[in-house]
Amino acid sequence: MTNLNQLPTDLPVPKDDGACNHLVGMALPNVALLATDGSMVNLSQLPGRTVIYCYPMTGQPNVSLPEGWDQIPGARGCTPQSCAYRDHYQELQALNANVYGLSVQSTDYQREMATRLHLPFQVLSDEQYQFQQALNLPTFVAAGMTLLKRVTLITNDGHIEAVHYPIFPSDSDPGWVLAYLRINKP
Repeated sequence: MTNLNQLPTDLPVPKDDGACNHLVGMALPNVALLATDGSMVNLSQLPGRTVIYCYPMTGQPNVSLPEGWDQIPGARGCTPQSCAYRDHYQELQALNANVYGLSVQSTDYQREMATRLHLPFQVLSDEQYQFQQALNLPTFVAAGMTLLKRVTLITNDGHIEAVHYPIFPSDSDPGWVLAYLRINKP
């Protein structure tokens, strides 16, 4: 079985295809998404800084990843990315930033992952693609599933302030966010 916590050394590096160039300055959509704690979260209504890391899908123990997953640039690494956010959560909180994961998997699927990985923050389900479509976030298709490409949004009072895309390796994402927040204090 695949070790979901470890990134293979030969992963293809994603290229910047310009798919997120339009995002900085945009208002977040007025969309409520179901969180892993059962609450509804409308990211556009959150005051202050919020970090939203969008990812394709987390694997599950003893379940094979989609065929060819490791050959899709940027697909592999959702579990290490989530664990890295977990491990840097206190630093992000100290910089007054809320953190949310976001994917198109169901809340039940996400809840298993959030519990297994002991995530101290909520993960949001965009199962109906409302958030993705409103912002025109980039996607790709694997095993018949339309999934989000890995992109992180830093927002301030409901507006996108910074975008990290493409992200590689996935577990480096919180470091980029922390550096940005330290340099760009409100």
